[in-house]
Amino acid sequence: MTEFLVEFYLSRTDTAALHHSVRRARLAAEEQTRRGMPVRYLRSIYVPEDETCFLLYEAKSAEAVRRAAALAAVTFERVSEVAGDTGPGERPDSGQPGRDRA
Repeated sequence: MTEFLVEFYLSRTDTAALHHSVRRARLAAEEQTRRGMPVRYLRSIYVPEDETCFLLYEAKSAEAVRRAAALAAVTFERVSEVAGDTGPGERPDSGQPGRDRA
């Protein structure tokens, strides 16, 4: 599965909206999965200075993520595929945990 970011505007003056949006995003991903199009909500990132929120999902397609965001009633700017970094203990050149290249 691939990771995708959903980007949307969120006023810094409405802190309750962040919690509601994140909750709806998580529940919508679960509902989308029950409907047969697997989507997993991973986390949110909120940048108050930019009044921007990002929702990180894992899914097979951007379309699955768009549907989940729409189901969550999130008016998003865009959905972007994430080119992720390596996880803890992984080397960027090997792709394998803890493995050194010879």
